[in-house]
Amino acid sequence: MNNDFQLKDISLEKTFEKYESKFKALADKKRLQIMNILTQKGEICVCDLAPLMDMTQSKLSYHLKILLEANLILKETRGTWSFYQLNIEEVNSLLSPELCCLFRPTC
Repeated sequence: MNNDFQLKDISLEKTFEKYESKFKALADKKRLQIMNILTQKGEICVCDLAPLMDMTQSKLSYHLKILLEANLILKETRGTWSFYQLNIEEVNSLLSPELCCLFRPTC
């Protein structure tokens, strides 16, 4: 009896999942605006970010959570306030050789 089954490349599957979450996080105009503000300001308190985004803190928190889960931003809590900054290393890795090689047959 011949059991034919296809092996799934788990290493690629995890890589695809990692990039999927990052690109889903980027696929929103408000989140791109947040990242642009963080690029310009360096670090900003959520209390100062809300008026710049013209959104309530609860809506802003929703978007920040998605960016945090994708590891595209970093959060530091100081007292009762949260400060956010862009995760430059992670953003730079979006166009990394690893990702480019997934779509370039001669890597």
